[in-house]
Amino acid sequence: MDYAQDLVVLYNHNVRVLLLNLYYPPDTSATAKMAHTAVEALSANHDVTVLCGRPSYDPTERRSWRLSHTENVGRVRIVRVGSTDYPRVQMQKRVLNYLTYVLLAVPRALFLQGDVILAMTDPPFEGIVGAFVALLKGEPFVYNIRDMYPDMAVGGSILEPGLLSRIWERLHRWALRRATRVVVLGEDMRNRILAKSVDPARIVVVRDGTELPSATSVTSLDATVIQAIRQNFRFVLLHAGNLGFYGAWDTLLAAARQLKDSGVGIVFVGDGAQRDRVQAAATGIPNVRFLPFFPGSKIPSVLAAADAYIITVKRGLEGVVVPSKMYGILAAGKPIVALAPRECDVVSIGEAQGFSISADPGDPAQFADVVEQLVRDPERVRRMGAAASAAAPEYERSRELAKLVKTIEEARLG
Repeated sequence: MDYAQDLVVLYNHNVRVLLLNLYYPPDTSATAKMAHTAVEALSANHDVTVLCGRPSYDPTERRSWRLSHTENVGRVRIVRVGSTDYPRVQMQKRVLNYLTYVLLAVPRALFLQGDVILAMTDPPFEGIVGAFVALLKGEPFVYNIRDMYPDMAVGGSILEPGLLSRIWERLHRWALRRATRVVVLGEDMRNRILAKSVDPARIVVVRDGTELPSATSVTSLDATVIQAIRQNFRFVLLHAGNLGFYGAWDTLLAAARQLKDSGVGIVFVGDGAQRDRVQAAATGIPNVRFLPFFPGSKIPSVLAAADAYIITVKRGLEGVVVPSKMYGILAAGKPIVALAPRECDVVSIGEAQGFSISADPGDPAQFADVVEQLVRDPERVRRMGAAASAAAPEYERSRELAKLVKTIEEARLG
């Protein structure tokens, strides 16, 4: 096939995409939201079938049990298998959600049309499942890695190194070799995949990106939300989002103790598997506060409330998790203080473009020092915020989604 023919196929041929992910709205997980965003982009020109489970991740509504249930929305077909729907906070039972989904989804997938199999990472071994389904169906496989497992499970101390982790890693490398394209969230994750001997030509960086405010949009801020976050702190550092196993939380709290007399407040907005532990460890630290998630309509007010934002990745997990919150912070024009290894994009890109300052995730004194530098230098904070605003258009979500769509179209060609 010559180049001209390639273009005809690429831009005119309808691709039937079969997307595999346990979570999909009304689930509210990050992968559910990103799966929905990807489906919206793909279904503009292609037919998409989503093979998911019963809603269980803090869903806005639940579904009664059926072996399989189908919903049609435009060019999107949503097939839900009858997996268990235990709440996400019940970790042992949540594993049953994973297992029942896989047991029901694999045979169901064999009877669903798909020119390309697209798998995300819920459950955490979904990439292996996607590779297996693609092998059985004889179709190309695109693996969209959200968090990298088993690296995340071992590095986050969820799973002890041993026989299970070695088998999981071997199967994961098999899935990576089977993939026609491996979609990763950043250069740091790309480097992780390269270290697993994956062909560089098959790895594509597609960032989560952000939606930019229009030039004419006027955002109404909620003073109550801003006051709830700022309280009487002179300088507010905010961590908004999931308090999971990936963060250098102990370093952050140790630094907070050092900053307690400097007027610096460290505020956590959100929830997660480590929230209770971190909150208990913060007892007696007067400048650390915890708030629940605010409604989605209040996100602009949350973003406006802080002087700078914290992004943290503990050592060993660089490239294993890629915090997508960075892009919304850039769009809000806010500086980032990164408590993360230098290999992370938020450090390497952020310092190159001037919107972040970083500290080693194992060094509380260094983190406290860089924060004090910002407190003493409001002009630097302003420059970093301006650099964030200048960088944001480079990561506009529609551009990133166009890359994802093109990647799947190209995978159909082989």
